[in-house]
Amino acid sequence: MEGRRYYVENPEKIVFEYDQQSDILYIYFTDEEQEADEEILGEDGDTAFRVKQGRILSIMVMNFSRKAGFSPV
Repeated sequence: MEGRRYYVENPEKIVFEYDQQSDILYIYFTDEEQEADEEILGEDGDTAFRVKQGRILSIMVMNFSRKAGFSPV
């Protein structure tokens, strides 16, 4: 994602969802399902960004409990 700029269209509508079984945190920036133009894997390999026309639709953080420094219950 280096060198490109992305934006969140409506930051008031952020929704967090945690899948404990898969240890994935989903962060949604839209309340409707939209097809992404591209999906970008972060440099750490554990973060994925779904983007449409420069807008971030969602972020998926894999291995979230390890990254956050706690063990899943």
